[in-house]
Amino acid sequence: MCQDSVQLEPSLLASYSSNAGSRRSPLDNSIYRMLHRVCLIQRELAPMLELQSLFRSYRGIPAVQDVSFKVSSGEIVGFLGPNGAGKSTTVKMIIGMLRPNDGHVLFEGRDIRKDMIAFRSAIGYVPEEAHLYNYLSALEYLQLVGRLRGLDEAVIELKAAGLLRLLDLESWQYSPISSYSKGMRQRVLIAAALLHDPRLLIFDEPLSGLDVVSARLFKDLLELLAAHGKAILYISHVLEVVEQICSRVIVISNGRILADAHPAELAKLMHLPNLESAFTQLVRQQNTRVVAQQIVEIMQAAHG
Repeated sequence: MCQDSVQLEPSLLASYSSNAGSRRSPLDNSIYRMLHRVCLIQRELAPMLELQSLFRSYRGIPAVQDVSFKVSSGEIVGFLGPNGAGKSTTVKMIIGMLRPNDGHVLFEGRDIRKDMIAFRSAIGYVPEEAHLYNYLSALEYLQLVGRLRGLDEAVIELKAAGLLRLLDLESWQYSPISSYSKGMRQRVLIAAALLHDPRLLIFDEPLSGLDVVSARLFKDLLELLAAHGKAILYISHVLEVVEQICSRVIVISNGRILADAHPAELAKLMHLPNLESAFTQLVRQQNTRVVAQQIVEIMQAAHG
């Protein structure tokens, strides 16, 4: 979406769009036109992040093929795909950990490889795995991150204290991270990603380990960050949350982009009730009910 309103991989588009016009009600058409106008406005704005025909292979086997999309200021874009679809490889190329074999990653119109230091100072990243220095406390870890980011000591102390307090880590700030729960570690990672006020934020399964209250706080925070002009790429398998907070979703499978659309519009175009159904259909996942029944039958086989 926002390159051409709704994008589906061509063969999928042919399958789902043939009857779309005849089935839309006047209200559906009004919603569609409104979304299209929003996309046209966003398309006029220079994207903060742009991927141009990224290709990456491992030992001759393609992992990512011709991946292109944009994320503009104020957008929360969901990046979805089954395990092994190419999400992690794409993210590693975006943050500069991995070089593409072909294609480019642009930040505010400039190839990130031309100035990696400047680019990394403008991004905040929460990885899927919470790799932290276990012998440091949360405060020491944020102090380390702040110094690596080039922040003044007074600014580091002020921001670290505030973030630890608001993320309910104040009473643990002097304890070693080795004593933290998974949810506490995740909150430390979130604080570290926000510490330097980045313009681009990449969150990979950020709700992992968070309790209900912390997850609600994080969703509210995402909406406020987008309202303040941050560009946000959100990777998750929790499709209910993606459907609630994302202005667009990009679906990748087998290293290729299958769809790029507003969650509701994607489901409507495919004549399905929700994003989860649309996602399952797009990536052609197996019938989970049938597989579950087969698992139960195997469990019970020894008792036959």
